[in-house]
Amino acid sequence: MNVSIEKSMGTVLTAIVLLSGLSACAPLMVGGAVMTGMVAVDRRTTGIQLEDEGIELRTAQGLRQNLGENAHVNVTSYNRQVLLTGEVATTAQKDTADKLAQSQENVKAVANELTVQAVSSLTQRSKDIIITGQLKAFFVDAKDLQSNAFKVVTENSVVYLMGRVTSREAQRATDIARSVSGVTKVVRVLDIISEEELKRLSAQTTAK
Repeated sequence: MNVSIEKSMGTVLTAIVLLSGLSACAPLMVGGAVMTGMVAVDRRTTGIQLEDEGIELRTAQGLRQNLGENAHVNVTSYNRQVLLTGEVATTAQKDTADKLAQSQENVKAVANELTVQAVSSLTQRSKDIIITGQLKAFFVDAKDLQSNAFKVVTENSVVYLMGRVTSREAQRATDIARSVSGVTKVVRVLDIISEEELKRLSAQTTAK
C-alpha cells in the first residue's frame, strides 16, 4: 500500500509543479492529462483510442476559436463519448461548447457538465489534481479493480468517472471515490459492459 501511495503522490506533486507554471488564463485542458491509462491495458481498441485523441484535439481547437479568455474548459473523450467540464461565463457559451463537441466526427454522445460561473482558481485546480491522484492510488490498492480501466476527471471537487466497466466495477469505484477527502459529488459517465464481455477483453489483453 505505501509504495502505491508514494508513487501516486509523486505523480501528483509533479502535476502540481507543472500546474503552477501555467498562466492563470490558460483556458483549455485536453483529456484529463493526469495519469492517463496505458494502451496495453486499455479496454478500448487502438483505433478508438486514436479517435478519442483526435476528438479531444479538434474540440479543444474549436473551443479556443469560439470562446473568450473568461472560459476554462476541459475536454475528455473516452470511447467516443465526450465529457465537458469547467466554467464558462454565459449559458450561450455552454451551448456553443455543446454544439461544437456534438459536431465532431465519430462523437456518439456529449456529457456537458460545464457550469456558468467564474473560472476556478489555481488553488482549486491543485486540489482537484490531488483528489485525482489520491483516487487513482486507491484504485491501484483495490485488488478487485483494474485501475487503468477508469479515466478520472476532477473539477471543483466533483469527480467524473469514465471507462468501459461492469456494474460491479462501477459501484466499487463510485464507493471508493465518495470516500476520498474533499470530494463533494461523483458523476458516472461510463459504458457498462457485462462480466462476460470483461472476461473476453481480459483474455485479449493477456494474449497480447
